[in-house]
Parts: sequence; C-alpha cells; structure tokens
Amino acid sequence: MKKSKILLLVCLLCTLGVSAQNWQPLFNGKNLSGWKKLNGNAEFKVENGAIVGVYKTDSPSTFLATKKNYGDFILEFEFKLDNEINSGVQFRSLSTKDFQNGRVHGYQFEMDPSDRAWTGGIYDEAGRMWLYPLTKNIAAKSAFKRNQWNKARIEACGNTIRTWVNGVPCVNLWDNAIPEGFIALQVHSISDPVQNGKTASWRDIRICTEDVEKYLTPTTAPQVNKIDNELSPEEIADGWTLLFNGKDSAGWRGARLDTFPEHGWVIEDGILKVMPGDGGESTNGGDIVTTRTYKDFILSVDFKITEGANSGIKYFVKPDMNKGEGSAIGCEFQILDDQRHPDAKLGVKGNRKLGSLYDLIPAPVKKPFDINGFNTAVVIVKGNHVEHWLNGEKLLEYDRNNQMWNALVAYSKYRNWPNFGNHTEGNILLQDHGDEVWFKNVKIKEL
Repeated sequence: MKKSKILLLVCLLCTLGVSAQNWQPLFNGKNLSGWKKLNGNAEFKVENGAIVGVYKTDSPSTFLATKKNYGDFILEFEFKLDNEINSGVQFRSLSTKDFQNGRVHGYQFEMDPSDRAWTGGIYDEAGRMWLYPLTKNIAAKSAFKRNQWNKARIEACGNTIRTWVNGVPCVNLWDNAIPEGFIALQVHSISDPVQNGKTASWRDIRICTEDVEKYLTPTTAPQVNKIDNELSPEEIADGWTLLFNGKDSAGWRGARLDTFPEHGWVIEDGILKVMPGDGGESTNGGDIVTTRTYKDFILSVDFKITEGANSGIKYFVKPDMNKGEGSAIGCEFQILDDQRHPDAKLGVKGNRKLGSLYDLIPAPVKKPFDINGFNTAVVIVKGNHVEHWLNGEKLLEYDRNNQMWNALVAYSKYRNWPNFGNHTEGNILLQDHGDEVWFKNVKIKEL
C-alpha cells in the first residue's frame, strides 16, 4: 500500500476514534451563541448552517472569537471563501489591553485562495509574522480547492502544532509562544472597494479537548522549530546537535585562543553577539571557532545584521593556517549588508555579496532576506559537494577537489593558501569583522 494511502487511512481511523467520544461543537448551526466579535466592525451572520463573514472596506481586521480559551485540542472545520480575499482561523490567540490596546494576536491558520497558495500555513498575527509558510512544504500548496468547501484539521498539543487541508499534511511546527487562547474566525481588513461584500464562510466547527495526545495524526510535513536554541524531539531523533545553547560559550573558543574571547563577544537573551569594533577583520574580539572539527554536515545558523554590517560563517577552517593579521582561513558563507557595505561592490560579479561563497562564487542578486529580522543560513556538505541556502532558498552549489575548483581558487584571494577548500574536515567559524551581528539557533547535523 502506498505511503499516502496509509496516512489517509490512519487519519480516518483517528477521526473516527475522536468522533466516537470526544467531539464538542463550537457552532450550533443556528446563531452565534458562545462567540464574540473583536477589533473591527465587519459583519458575521449565520446562513444555511454556516457562519458567514462579510468584508467591509476600511474596517480593521475583525475576529469572531470563542468566549472560552483552549490549550491542547484537535479542531476541525469546513471553510470556503471568495477568490479575491484572504482569511484565517486564529487559535491559541489573545486580546488583552496591555498588547496594542486589545489587538488580537496569536497563531493563525491561513486561508489563501491566491496563486501563492499558502492555505494551511501558520502565521503569527500581530507578532513574528510567518512561522510556517508553505514554501516549507511545497507539496501542500495544491490541497486547497477554490470555490468549494474545504476541510481543515488543526492539532495543538504541547509545543506541537500541525495542520491538514483536505487530508493533506501542511504544517509541522514546534513552538511554545502561546500555550492557551481563544479560537477566532477572521475577516481580513480591505481597502479595495471591489472586495467590499465578499465573504468567507465556516461550518461544522468542532473540537476535541480530551485525550488529545491519543488522537494525534502522523504527518509527513517537514518540521520547523521556532523555539530558540532548543532542539525538538524530532530534531534530536534525526541527529541534530546544538552548537550554541543560548546560555554560555560551551563548544566555542577564539580562533587563535584556547578559550573564548574575554571581550568583543557577548551572550544576551539567548543571542550570541559579535560587538562593533573598527570594521577590521578579527581586530576586536577576533573570530570564534567550534572546539571540534566537522566533515559532512548540514549547518543551520540564524543571523541578524545591523546596518552596514559585514561578517561570515566559515567552514573547512584551519585556525592555525593564518599566522598574520586578518581572519582565519576557510570557505565562507558571506554575511553582508549589500546595500550599505562597500565590500558588495568588490570582488567579481558580486561574489562578495550576501550568501556568496566569498570571493569565489556569487549568490543570486535577488534572494529572500529580511534586513530588519533574523535570517537562516544553511550550509550543506556531502563529500565534495557543497550548497548555500538562505531562508529556504538554494543560492548556489559547487564541487571541490577537482580541476575546476582549483582553477577558481587560483583566481581568488585564496590562491596562496595551500589546498584551500579541499580539506576533508575543519572547524566552523563565526567571524568578527568589526560590525555588530547577532547569531542564534546554531545547530548541525552530521551526515
């Protein structure tokens, strides 16, 4: 039997098990008893056994929320919406006076009929924004069907949050931001008069709050971990290891020291910060490297730059190779403010810009990057094959230990370093280039 059929069968059996004893309706099909309206002034009404939200020009986003809060649960509902609009279902959400004067915030199950096709993804309303866009699970983008009723399933149990659309696994999220809150139906704010009067509808809304863990459904959706500096059970089982625990410098030392630098690096609020200096290479606290070497691996690092900053993530590093001034030698995933730092205009064809293999292979000009927030750099090494990824998008790949690689190195600033980039293994390095850059969620999976 095919894997997809097995998953659908398991999903059906779990649903039947819950149906037998634990489902509670959240909507009686007749009126809005048990619900209250928050934030905006769009209309919610009951028609033909469904709750219908009517879009209203220039109204803030309006939410129809349950009067009760829910922590761990399985929620199912059917939904349909006009093609021109966007909507969602909040869960584990809050509305308190101390947060933006009562603005609804929390997890949102996305309802997206646009060509982007992110229905089933998870958005953090009025918070961190996208936690799990369907760029993380491309296979789920075709699950939603336009102009018809669709079935949704949300499982929230502890730190595990998972979604399905029409039986297709969409989201597998590990997060702990809000453990309990209300469920709410969203009528999104609009400004286009053409969208005035458009509708989103929900029906057959039911919830299971007892023995939730017993009825959780297996999923094939790849997991995204949003808890800083902590591995999920799934990541641990998959072989991931933290390189930075968010608390101290364990596992790191100065590239030219036996210990961690006494100045130039700070650990605050779970973030490893290289502090500003004079803008030079390794002239403040100096580079830091892992205390052990790595061979084949997937390395993931979240980083945030300050304006005009320069830094880098290096691998295959040989800390003792450079006895003079400057940074330790190794292949580098460039971290740079391309718009403001002069290095972006140096090198050849942009090979010193963000995400590039520094001074060797340029990253694309257009790439996903948030100048104001954290971004995720990933380096994958499998033997002689290497890939650079940024925020889920592959930027470049190359093969080393061959004639083409050696020729590329011969025309770079690394030409005089013996066997550059061809080493079997090396340290991982975070660079001090004299600018403030933040790091967190530094983790590695050895292959």
